[in-house]
Amino acid sequence: MSEVFQAITLYIDADACPVKPEVYRVAERHRIKVFVVSNSFLQVPQDPLIERVVVSAGFDAADDWIAERARQGAIVITADIPLASRCVKAGAEVIGPTGKPFTEASVGMALATRNLMEDLRAMGEVSGGPKAFSQKDRSAFLSALDVAINRLKRAGFKVG
Repeated sequence: MSEVFQAITLYIDADACPVKPEVYRVAERHRIKVFVVSNSFLQVPQDPLIERVVVSAGFDAADDWIAERARQGAIVITADIPLASRCVKAGAEVIGPTGKPFTEASVGMALATRNLMEDLRAMGEVSGGPKAFSQKDRSAFLSALDVAINRLKRAGFKVG
């Protein structure tokens, strides 16, 4: 099975991602390649393991770029539930910035809840957005990322 010899790769849906610095530190420690994907220029560390990818400003261009590359052995960091769903279906590990892992079992309900909330907001029934990002969220994210990397290592995927 050729997949067992593939390297672990991280993809960040980066435009509004609050945990980019944490991803950079973890990737450096494990020697994992990171693609920082956005619609506009973002500063990234000068490191050969970190690659900035600026896509066109088209709707879902960053999502499409990431989804086309999602596979077993990839870890996708995103708060975008439709993108998470696409990547889970492709076999990737998907983690939200708050540490919530998206799985085949959870992504369908997350998508349904997102659509319901979008409809309620459109009708004026609900206002506001998600709660503020916290240190607890940051810690949960780091833990979930560590779990995902170790699970992929045990499955035979390479680092470095």
